[in-house]
Amino acid sequence: MASLPPSFSSRKTFSELALKPCAAAVALAMLSMPALAQAQQAEGSSADNPMVLESIQVTGSWLGSGLQNSVKNFPGARTVVKKEDIDDTGAMSIGDVMRRIPGVQTTDNSGTAGSAISLNIGVRGLTGRYSPRSTVLLDGIPLAVAPYGQPQLSFAPVSLNNIESIDVVRGGGAVRYGPQNVGGIINFTTRSIPDTVGFQGDASVRYNGFSQGGGHNEQYSAFLGNQLQNGLGLALLYSGMDGTEWRAGSNEKIDDFALKMRYQINPDSQVYGKLSYYDVTSRTPGGLTVAQYNANPFQNTRPTDFWSGNRKEADLGYLNTLSATQEFEVKAYYNESFRQSALINTANTQLTHQPRNYQVLGFEPRYTQRIKWGATTHDVTAGYRYLRERGSDSSYVETISSHGTGAVSVFNNATDAHAAYIDDRIAYGEWRITPGVRFEHISSDRDDLSARKTFETRNNKSLPSLNIAYLVNPALTVFTNYTTSFGPVQNLQLNSQTAANPLQPELAKTAELGARWKTRELSAEMTAYRLRFDNQILQVPGTTLAVFQNIGATHHDGIETAVDYSFDDAGKLAGLNLYANYSYTEAIQKSGATAGLDVPFYSRNVGTLGAKYRVKAWTFNLSGTQQSSQFSDTANTVAETANAGVGRIPGFRVYNAQVSWRMPGKPGVDVMAGVDNLSDTRYYTRNVDGNAGRMVGAPRTVYLQLRMAI
Repeated sequence: MASLPPSFSSRKTFSELALKPCAAAVALAMLSMPALAQAQQAEGSSADNPMVLESIQVTGSWLGSGLQNSVKNFPGARTVVKKEDIDDTGAMSIGDVMRRIPGVQTTDNSGTAGSAISLNIGVRGLTGRYSPRSTVLLDGIPLAVAPYGQPQLSFAPVSLNNIESIDVVRGGGAVRYGPQNVGGIINFTTRSIPDTVGFQGDASVRYNGFSQGGGHNEQYSAFLGNQLQNGLGLALLYSGMDGTEWRAGSNEKIDDFALKMRYQINPDSQVYGKLSYYDVTSRTPGGLTVAQYNANPFQNTRPTDFWSGNRKEADLGYLNTLSATQEFEVKAYYNESFRQSALINTANTQLTHQPRNYQVLGFEPRYTQRIKWGATTHDVTAGYRYLRERGSDSSYVETISSHGTGAVSVFNNATDAHAAYIDDRIAYGEWRITPGVRFEHISSDRDDLSARKTFETRNNKSLPSLNIAYLVNPALTVFTNYTTSFGPVQNLQLNSQTAANPLQPELAKTAELGARWKTRELSAEMTAYRLRFDNQILQVPGTTLAVFQNIGATHHDGIETAVDYSFDDAGKLAGLNLYANYSYTEAIQKSGATAGLDVPFYSRNVGTLGAKYRVKAWTFNLSGTQQSSQFSDTANTVAETANAGVGRIPGFRVYNAQVSWRMPGKPGVDVMAGVDNLSDTRYYTRNVDGNAGRMVGAPRTVYLQLRMAI
């Protein structure tokens, strides 16, 4: 894999140049591709013609009706990875798949939660630890245990084997979905109920063996769906894992069930719903000092630590395409989550237990009306979302020698949030212009039962946006947008809320300029962005009981590129697919003593390069991923401390190889084998909380998978 370009030498240089390459690419594409575009238009279907307005009905689209139901014409940076592509990667986890998406950085280890439990996704230089800056959805429903009060995904109840597609909107989708959408919107869609009458099903088993640490695990999945002639469709989904990761004593067990329902009342309306249950238990080895890591990076010095949790959820929706120009949808959902952890102190004398409970109730109606007005067509969508959060977080200390426990601190949390939005997608010739605004009203309270104190905050925010797309031809879309995003005051931050310190929601403003080229053989995109995160809530350094203030400001600039090319089936290289992505990010602190330094925990340069070759029943994959170094603190400390809690994190590069075989005459039988981290590269991330230290990355991993379908 070729080396990635070096970092630019200064923030000023990049800020001046960031938008120019993208603008040049857009202009070049518009000037150099008209002949090809005309040829594509001549042979394309009417659905690909930019002069034909998309249907108002986009049933199943998480963006809702009246908006862009096509990635090709979406007015912002957006990537959709479908199940076929997910399966082809040989990915073991969601993080493995996300590395193929430009602008996204993922981490396997997270310290206080196991690798298979948490979700650590950083977008455009924003912190990736537990994905706190992105709106993460499962079938359009917030995945966090408390979307407003605790958006961190230390508990992410989602399994890769139950996923049909991953939709990542990095810009241009902020009006309808929030909060915490400064890092984009990520929607995981579970596997669909069959559209045709009859049973469909499949099952798989996979073995993962790690070359170091002595660990291995097994992953299981099953799917059974049926569409009945009376209009009722059902699907049962299961995904599970049992075994260990690559660290000693990192036992994990996961069970993820879902039962989906859809009833077609008539050709224009349907009722749909889902019941789900997720249960997980994990041992969490934690960080290592430099000496411990050098002696054995796969050891476990914290065998007492563990993390466990479960989630129960029910959702129900109704969708009605009232006419060719109207659509209405309403959905409601409720979930209960429980999580607990135990972490030992540095002296190995006490365990801190943290049991927490959460309940979330949501209600979301929306309506779309198409209106003809002169030469323009307007798809006006209005929606409302009510979210009710209730929960409690407790903490107590257990003395290991006596098993005695100390006093229990208990906090009760309550948030009621109302969000109303309206947008208008205006079609005028090849132009698609969408102004919109969302208004948020949030009331949050936190009761300290031990100290008999109450903390509260009331916030109102208006969040406007403007998205513009120009459909140059059936293949090329040029877009720009400006969006505002926010993050509300969270539960743990409310303790700092006083008259002298009135915490306000975090506010960010993002602008994008980009182009997307999409034909049967070639998909390519380039996006330049500028993000201004002006009032982040950060912990005041040196405070024993954490104190938070609106003191953080960061500026993020970057370029994201991706290309995917499949050779013609009639050519000599038929069956060969090449793909690559590269992102350059410059995230700079703008406040306090560390102004001008990099934001912690992001790499300026991240890239992927790969090739896939299909020949008869065989498919071969070879890919590599690379990222540059990171800082682990706001001071950008280079020298590493002995406890490995601070210091620069080196960059790394790993290669993966995979081969799969589909049994001739039996298309439902597949065998896949592969090796991740072919060269057994040793790399690590760093944990900086109570179990600080180096966290080694996955060593060479060998896997074998069998899948059978009916």
